[in-house]
Amino acid sequence: MKTKEYVMQYDQVSEDVKFISNSIVRLKILNMLYENPKTMKELTVEAKMNYSTVSSTLHSLELRGMVYRKSNRYCLDNYIKLQMNNVLNLSVVVNLLEDIFNIIEGHVVDNIPIESVLEFHLLHGAELLESTAVNVDLVINFIEEKIAEADCVVCVLPVYYEGFNQKLNELMDRDKFVEMIVSRNILDIYEENSDVKYISSFLGENNFLLVLTHEIMILGFFKNDNSFDKNRILVSSSPDALDWANNLVKNFKKLNK
Repeated sequence: MKTKEYVMQYDQVSEDVKFISNSIVRLKILNMLYENPKTMKELTVEAKMNYSTVSSTLHSLELRGMVYRKSNRYCLDNYIKLQMNNVLNLSVVVNLLEDIFNIIEGHVVDNIPIESVLEFHLLHGAELLESTAVNVDLVINFIEEKIAEADCVVCVLPVYYEGFNQKLNELMDRDKFVEMIVSRNILDIYEENSDVKYISSFLGENNFLLVLTHEIMILGFFKNDNSFDKNRILVSSSPDALDWANNLVKNFKKLNK
């Protein structure tokens, strides 16, 4: 009997974690309520979000029983507070997201597997690299340069760039290991132009871009308007970030079996 109860509790926690971590806005608001109850106005000002976004997020959290109103303040349910303590290092995740919010905000992150979202804290210290008006190709050139320097590369490529493909083909000419996971919509283009032996595909378009070598992890996103943001990427060479990227590849492959 107890085993069944534990399984039911685990399933509920898992669903709660998925619901919480699938939205950056939910993470931010729950983190603020974790500290102490707040009014709608306080949440709007502190989160630097418009009233409509905060209101709709609070409504969805109320429907799940995660928050409740007391007078004019929103409070965090004790059960959810405990779960956040036990299964989600929320403060670390949100602090990370605050550091990189100018790339996360306005971008599609829903296609990152939930297991990887829960390990976002491993990206602590990641740097945001941005193109400039003086050097509009800074990001693209940086990615090509890091591919060219690599002894081993694993890529998730939702878009086709001839420069990336050329650098990957050059690695193949030098007998380096290259693996690509590309959007099924552009698989034909890669199969026609690429010399890479290990190519698999995934469904969908607006996923994320990942370039992973032994030395560096490069992560890029799509904007909410469905265009790839070629002007901003997250970059890190820390062991934690490299582990996170390796796990992201594994989790993404499992999702696309």
